[in-house]
Amino acid sequence: MSNEQHEEKSMKDKVMDSLKASEKEENETSKNNSDKQATRTSSRNDKNKKIKSTTSAVDTPKKRRQKEDKIVSRIATIVVVTLLIVLSISGYSFYRHVTESLAPFDKENKEMVFVEVPVGSSNKMIGNILEDHKIIKDGTIFNFFTKFNNYSGFQAGRYQFSPSMTLDEISQQLKEGGLAADQADARLTIPEGYDINQIGDILEKETSFKKADFIALMTDDAFFDKLMKQYPELLTDASEAKGVRYRLEGYLFPATYDYFEGMAIEDFVSPMVGKTNEVLSAYYEQIEESDWNVHEVLTLASLVEKEGVEDMDRRMIAQVFFNRLAIDMPLQSDIAILYALGVHKELVTYADLEVDSPYNLYKHTGFGPGAFNNPGENAIQAVLNPEKNSYYYFVADLATGKVYFSETLEEHNRLVEQYVNK
Repeated sequence: MSNEQHEEKSMKDKVMDSLKASEKEENETSKNNSDKQATRTSSRNDKNKKIKSTTSAVDTPKKRRQKEDKIVSRIATIVVVTLLIVLSISGYSFYRHVTESLAPFDKENKEMVFVEVPVGSSNKMIGNILEDHKIIKDGTIFNFFTKFNNYSGFQAGRYQFSPSMTLDEISQQLKEGGLAADQADARLTIPEGYDINQIGDILEKETSFKKADFIALMTDDAFFDKLMKQYPELLTDASEAKGVRYRLEGYLFPATYDYFEGMAIEDFVSPMVGKTNEVLSAYYEQIEESDWNVHEVLTLASLVEKEGVEDMDRRMIAQVFFNRLAIDMPLQSDIAILYALGVHKELVTYADLEVDSPYNLYKHTGFGPGAFNNPGENAIQAVLNPEKNSYYYFVADLATGKVYFSETLEEHNRLVEQYVNK
């Protein structure tokens, strides 16, 4: 081979080597670019996945609202379903209660029970009385029953009902009226000025009631509370009195009452309180306008009842008591001393005046805890309409009953010597 040919071949080899090197470099560059692109794409994909993962981990406000709406919807559904169940049960229970209340209390029990319906009782009040006596099951249902059937004109009085009677039978009897007086087994007259102890004696003597049971009833708070609900205007002040022996002292109106064999003692006493309320109804407004309450009026009336006989004397004595109260002077009534002692006698001794009792109105000022007996209407009227005077003392002639008044203690003592100590 010639030198020229050798050189030409060498040149071709160099060109080929150069082309191969260039191609190799291009291939490597292309590969590197592809690797970088792949790396960037992978990095971008990883970043997108991370962002997507983070976004899915945190609720958006829209998703939170959707969740809350679902929870609220579920709660509302539960509440509605619960209410429907409760209303269904309540409706059925109410229907069953009404149905049972319209039926007789006890179809098999034909025993007669005495019931007193006071004057002025509404259908609702009568229903409550019948329920208390276990004649009917529900007083409210009875009230609705009478209104629905247009029953009215129920009469006050004493009745005999049995638990086996229907509401219609009871209503018809209430319209016709109660037992006549000539059907009573006894008629008891409670005199004016008798206290609870004396009334107990009459009951034990004239009826099958025991005095001990009557006295126990007078100290029964549940019985008093029941009466107060029935006669709040009459008994509210009495309920607030402190230190009283009997809260119903002064509230058992002196009158004639019918007694039926087999009646409960509560049924005999309740009308006595009802009668007091009936009498005082004409004076409640006047008492409200005065300086005194019902309890104070009856307390003072119980003293006036026993201290005087004639109406004018009672009105004068009432004013004497008011004059003493005005100057904070003790009322100094012998009637109060006798009540404190628990005895009944004509003369009060000096030793008696020392009795330790809130009812001792020689030692204590004011009215005392409560009434000392059960006054009549004339004594009540005397307290509400006293005869104006300036006297502070009075004394009655034991022989004639005439009452003498005086303004000074000296004059009073002279009258005592003349008409009492003689």
